[in-house]
Amino acid sequence: MATEGNLQAPTRHAIDWKNPGFYNEDAALQEMERIFDICHGCRRCVSLCGAFPTLFDLIDENKTMDVEGVDKKDYWKVVDQCYLCDLCYMTKCPYVPPHPWNVDFPHTMLRAKAIKFKKGEVGVGERLLASTDVHGQIAGIPIVVQVANAVNHTKLARGLMEKTLGVDKDAWLPALATRKFRSHTPVSKDYPVRDGEKTPGKVAIFATCYINYNEPGIGHDLLKILDHNEVPYVLVEKEKCCGMPKLELGDLDGVNEHKEANIPVLAKYARDGYAILAAVPSCALMFKQELPLMYPIDADVQLVKEHMWDPFEYLMARKRDGLLKTEFTTPLGKISYQIPCHGRVQNIGKKTEEMLKMVPGTSVQTHERCSGHAGTFGVKKATHQQAMKIGKPLFKAMAQHKDGGLPDVISSDCPLGGHHIAQGFEVNQLGAPPQKHPLTLIRTAYGLE
Repeated sequence: MATEGNLQAPTRHAIDWKNPGFYNEDAALQEMERIFDICHGCRRCVSLCGAFPTLFDLIDENKTMDVEGVDKKDYWKVVDQCYLCDLCYMTKCPYVPPHPWNVDFPHTMLRAKAIKFKKGEVGVGERLLASTDVHGQIAGIPIVVQVANAVNHTKLARGLMEKTLGVDKDAWLPALATRKFRSHTPVSKDYPVRDGEKTPGKVAIFATCYINYNEPGIGHDLLKILDHNEVPYVLVEKEKCCGMPKLELGDLDGVNEHKEANIPVLAKYARDGYAILAAVPSCALMFKQELPLMYPIDADVQLVKEHMWDPFEYLMARKRDGLLKTEFTTPLGKISYQIPCHGRVQNIGKKTEEMLKMVPGTSVQTHERCSGHAGTFGVKKATHQQAMKIGKPLFKAMAQHKDGGLPDVISSDCPLGGHHIAQGFEVNQLGAPPQKHPLTLIRTAYGLE
C-alpha cells in the first residue's frame, strides 16, 4: 500500500536520455499526466514557482476540475514555467523515490524540454543566451569590451535585444570583464600540500563562464582566501561551460558536447588528488548531480563528482581538519544572506552561513527562499516579471534584518541571483544596501587587499 511520504532520504534515478523512448512525446505526456494528477492531490509546492500555480489553474478552470480535463497542449505552459531549481524534489515533495509513486517533477520537465528542443521549438535568442562561451569571447579585448558594455546598456540596444533575442529591456544584465579571470590569474605560491582527514591539501579552480567573463573579482577573492590559508592552487588547464544553461533548455546533445570537453580534463585533476572548486553553485551542481545522473556508468564523471566542492564546503571542511585560519580582523556588520536553490540542492548544509558567523562583529540572517532569477529565466522578456514576482517575498524579507532596519550588505552565493536580489530591492524601493559575494566578504573579513 502506498503511504504518505517517506521515512527514507530522497534518491535520484539516472536520466535515460540516450534511450529513443525518452523523446517519445506521447509517452512523456502520459507521464506528465500521471505526475500532474499526484501534484493536484497534494499542492504542497504551490508557492515555490510559477509551474505549480499554472498547473493548478489549468485544473481548476476546466469543467471537470481534474487533470483529465486539461488539454495536453496546455501542459507546455507548465513546462515553460519550470527552471529546474529542484527545490520541489528536495524540500517539498513527499512522493519522490524511493516512494512507489516515483515523482520526479524536475526531471519530468527536463524530459519535456528535451523533446521541445529536439522538435526545433526553442528560439535563436534562447539558444544564444545559453551559449555562454560564445558571447563571452569578446571579454578582455581592449576597447571592444568597453564599447560593447556601453552599447548594451543604452535604451536603443536594450530595446533591440528585447525584440530580437527576447531579453527583457529592464532586466539586469552583467557587463563583460575588461580582463578575463583565466587570463590574469596569479600563480600560487609553493606551499607544501597539507592533506586533512576530510580535505585534499591542493585545489584546482574550475573558473566558470560567469567568473571568467563577467566578475573575475570573485575568483580573485577565492584565490586570496586560499593563499591566506596556504593552500596551493592551480587553474584548470582548459574548460568549457559546465553545461547547465544547455540543460535548462533541454539541449542534452549540447550538454554532452561540454561534458566531453570538461570531464577528461577534470578527471585528471581528480586522479592527481586535487579538490576541484567551482564558485558558482549551478556549475558545482552540474558536476555533482546532473552529469552523474546522465552518465551513471562513466567512471570519470563519477570521479569528478567525488572531487567537486563548493568553496565554502571546502573551507569549512578545512576548519574541521584544523587547517583554516580563523583570525578575522574586519567585522562585516549586518548581513542578509540568501542560500541559492542550486546551493541547497547540493545537500552540504549552510556552510557559507557557518563561515560568515565566525567573523566577530557580524550578524547573519539567512534566507532559504528562491530569488526567482534561475539562470536565463530572470532575464527573458517572457518571464522577467514572473521572476521578480517569485523573488518579491525574499526581497522584502531580506530588507528587514533581525537586528533592526536594513542590512549593511546583501549577499548570495549565486552571483546572478545576488544582482537579481539587488534589482528587486531597487524596483520595490526597499533601500540600496551594497550587494557583495560571500567570498568577497570573507576576503574583507581577513583584511586582505
